[in-house]
Amino acid sequence: MKSFALANAVLALVLCLSGCIGAPIALTTQTEQRLQAEAPIRFLLTFDDGPSASGYDNPSRSVVADLAHNPVLPGIKAVFFLQTEAARSGGSSRGRKTMEREYAGGHILAFHTATAFHTNHRWLSNTELESTLTQGAADIASITGAPPVLVRPPFWNYDRRTFAAYQRHGMQVLLTDLSANDGKIWGFNGSPRRRANLYRQLSVVRERIALDELPTVDGVIPVVVTFHDINRYTARHMQEYLQILLDSARVNGMKTATEPFYTDTAALQRAALARTVKDVNEAVHLPGVWNWVWDADSH
Repeated sequence: MKSFALANAVLALVLCLSGCIGAPIALTTQTEQRLQAEAPIRFLLTFDDGPSASGYDNPSRSVVADLAHNPVLPGIKAVFFLQTEAARSGGSSRGRKTMEREYAGGHILAFHTATAFHTNHRWLSNTELESTLTQGAADIASITGAPPVLVRPPFWNYDRRTFAAYQRHGMQVLLTDLSANDGKIWGFNGSPRRRANLYRQLSVVRERIALDELPTVDGVIPVVVTFHDINRYTARHMQEYLQILLDSARVNGMKTATEPFYTDTAALQRAALARTVKDVNEAVHLPGVWNWVWDADSH
């Protein structure tokens, strides 16, 4: 099963690299009318795989700085899904200090991994899984004073066993609506079609909103977006990405809230929890090819 899943993941990587991004779904009159009855959207930013432990031009710290100070909306808060024990991430003194900086900036620290590498939790034994969840929760609680309530499984992948383990540890699974495909690729660090990619993905989300499939929280519809703060490409283009998201909403005929990103930590957490997977049998909608990759035997 592991080799099959790995082969699928490699294939997904190849497809992502191919740059085959379709055109946005055309906006029909019916969809446009339905959107008028829906609440405006607000982008809920998330970052995976950090914090960076780099001592040179640290991309995680650059992302945090740009969220705080940018021409679109200063003071943006985000959710950081952390690798708390990886040597080049949270398992280093610099990585830990970066997590502390993220928390001090009002961001939410959430769990991704507490293994030495970016390991699929489904490949861990029961003992290993329990150990990594306990360790990760303790790592985050040592900074925030409380264990994390959000988890994003590596590679978006979970099954009944891992989902139940997350629940035992008080963690809820948050997936994503949009994925920036922002350079987290071995040997290639860039995203030349970043704008077309987000335009297309948001058009798919727009159709779900028109069908009233996404919840409204505090008067807005949270749309979850995923980046990778360990990448210098992401860090260099963070302010551009913020504008691309706004442009994507406009192109797709979608209303954005007066504040199109979250600036209040409590509101951010309410929105994130509202978008979590409530039941392991729940049908999920992942961007790109990821649903296809895991559909065969994940759930």
